[in-house]
Amino acid sequence: MSFDKKILSEEDIKMKYITPAIEKSGWDIKKQVRAEYTFTDGRVIVRGNLTSRGKKKRADYLLFYKPNLPIAIIEAKDNKKTIGAGMQQGIEYAEILDVPFAYSSNGDGFIEHDMKNGTEREISLDKFPSPEELWNRYKEEKNITNEQEEIITEPYFFAKGDKQPRYYQRNAINRTIEAIAKGQDRILLVMATGTGKTYTTFQIIYRLWKSRRKKKILFLADRNILVDQTMQNDFKPFQNVMTKIENKTIDSSYEVYLALYQQLSGQGGEEIFKQFSPEFFDLIVIDEAHRGSARDDSSWRKILDYFENATKIGLTATPKETKNISNIAYFGEPIYTYSLKDGIEDGFLAPYKVIRIGLDKDLEGYRPTKGKRDIYGELIEDREYNVKDFDRVLVIDDRTKKVAQKVTEYLKKTDRFSKTIVFCVDIEHAERMRQALINENTDLVAQNSKYIMRITGDNAEGKAQLDNFIDEDSLYPTIVTTSKLMTTGVDCKTCKLIVLDTNIGSMIEFKQIIGRGTRLKPDYGKEYFTVMDFRNVSRLFADPDWDGEPVQIYEPNEQNGDDIVPPDVEEDDNGKDEEEINPGNKGTDIDVEIDGSDNKTKRHKYVIRDVVVTVISERVQYYDKDGKLITESLKDYTKKNILEEFADLDTFLKRWNSGEKREAIIEELKEQGILLDALREDIGNPDIDDFDLICHIAYDKPPLTKAERVNNVKKRGYLYKYSDMAQKVLEGLLEKYKDEGLKDLEKTEILELNPFNKIGSPLKLVKAFGNKKRYLEAVKELEQEIYA
Repeated sequence: MSFDKKILSEEDIKMKYITPAIEKSGWDIKKQVRAEYTFTDGRVIVRGNLTSRGKKKRADYLLFYKPNLPIAIIEAKDNKKTIGAGMQQGIEYAEILDVPFAYSSNGDGFIEHDMKNGTEREISLDKFPSPEELWNRYKEEKNITNEQEEIITEPYFFAKGDKQPRYYQRNAINRTIEAIAKGQDRILLVMATGTGKTYTTFQIIYRLWKSRRKKKILFLADRNILVDQTMQNDFKPFQNVMTKIENKTIDSSYEVYLALYQQLSGQGGEEIFKQFSPEFFDLIVIDEAHRGSARDDSSWRKILDYFENATKIGLTATPKETKNISNIAYFGEPIYTYSLKDGIEDGFLAPYKVIRIGLDKDLEGYRPTKGKRDIYGELIEDREYNVKDFDRVLVIDDRTKKVAQKVTEYLKKTDRFSKTIVFCVDIEHAERMRQALINENTDLVAQNSKYIMRITGDNAEGKAQLDNFIDEDSLYPTIVTTSKLMTTGVDCKTCKLIVLDTNIGSMIEFKQIIGRGTRLKPDYGKEYFTVMDFRNVSRLFADPDWDGEPVQIYEPNEQNGDDIVPPDVEEDDNGKDEEEINPGNKGTDIDVEIDGSDNKTKRHKYVIRDVVVTVISERVQYYDKDGKLITESLKDYTKKNILEEFADLDTFLKRWNSGEKREAIIEELKEQGILLDALREDIGNPDIDDFDLICHIAYDKPPLTKAERVNNVKKRGYLYKYSDMAQKVLEGLLEKYKDEGLKDLEKTEILELNPFNKIGSPLKLVKAFGNKKRYLEAVKELEQEIYA
């Protein structure tokens, strides 16, 4: 009699057929095979102040030719399904993981999909390819020479206790190494803020340096904090061969150099980089390549042109593509992109909720009465002022106070020690905002004066506190006001609230500011962050450029006389703080044109204190599992998603009444972004259980409270068929249900708790029903009575 595989579970098929077939073909199970390989964390879903996790992506098998060089994926199914039933999922995962071969199996054999050629074939269980066979096929398909192979297979850096690269970091590293091995000398990597660009860069540099293909490396950044963080953290293994260029005289004995490109290019006309010979560096890495560097007359462009033969890698979270500026025109198309949307969907980045607050003067505008003067006695120009003018041309004192009040109100409702960055129009605005926030939080400021601080480039005391703001172990400062200084490059895992009270027209700057909040820190209590928007800046979330490819790539046409940056065009998104652009300007003066001419004069901003500003709208916005704005109410969104899963009440009841499926139903709903506790709060009825909540929202059934359901059970006399002791146990279970719902009701451990431990021992209580089996049957019957 032959054995029927169809009675086996998927796990049995893997253990009895697939794993032995892999091992037999020469794969080292311990070193080359990862089973149940989980490669995402599951999206964080936020409703109110509650969070849950969506489903993680998991491959049944991931096979590695060398550590961190995956080459094949296998998706398994039970034998009731066909051999190729797992292939579409396998292909999807292979695309995500950058794996060249995908397999599907049900234990009878394998279907193989060659990702490069798009071909499929069926092979028997005993013919699964060996590691060498797959690697040689990959080499042949990609035309990889033996010399290139040495670079591509150079091991990653790893020390005991080190983190392993996430899948997208590994993809970026391997693609870069392979591209360089094959002779590509300009490379652009696009990775969202908070996804580990510096760690990725370290592994790229390490493998090239260790293989001695790149012996002298230059890492360029535009802020000291970026260089210092890099040296202290990810680049620490280079400490014996690494130096930071700080002086005008350069020591050429090191192998890894880190520098500010402003310093190398020379301030005052001295080009320090020319102390090196043009052939000195083999590899140059440009961090934050979207900033002032994205122009052909920028500081680093001179450096790169001087070291003409070096390989160049550009890193950015935001590739810059406009008519005037293009880093793609220099580096070429990105060889790998991992976007903010990808990071949030995978659960590696914090999702966001947006609170949009509309102030009357912002939405309606403000026009001064004829002859009105400001607090300095200056006549205010008679015209309509709007949100673009406020704090740049005209200061309404009460507007600043209202913003400070709303920020403080939010923190008091949530956590007053949530790290908060308030982005302001300029330094002077940041200082006024600091004062307004202090006056709203005098109690905590009295305890510690550093509770609220301004961190801008002109203020040494504020800048000195930046490390403390970033430090999760330091309470102070908690709230900081800034203008441009903290828009980029600051590794701030602690930031839970971003306040936008500045006008942002640049998608680049917007992405960088949002990036201050995207780093997850669950052990710090940070699983999402909040954007409080006073200037409708969050409209940029809906822009096609927010997370997509550039709408248009501008390629200069020399025949038409085009330049990437015309000589008379200034880049408007250079990332500099106002005091860095114009030292000595403290933000109180503005340029104005006279009679439409180019002649400019200086005057103070108008400041008024007798105009009242009110809040006229406040809206909280959530985003669904696909990262799209939920425009309908939470109730409508829930109903729509439940009906997609359970088309009618009968379908839902069949699943619910199967008992063991209830938790699965709740988990499925969580993965759809439906958190029942948040929904209970939203409809204002905390006393109904999950069953009534679902039936009420999705199927319009009048809900019963848990107490009402318990009373109905007692009225029907259901308990009287049991002995006195058994009745007391069931009455105790009903009380537990009334207080806590069905949770843990079927677990016998509950009998060790109050009030059951006052009635008798768990063994004695179970015997009141006859035995354990009959006790569990009675509990299931009780649950059915509850929902009768």
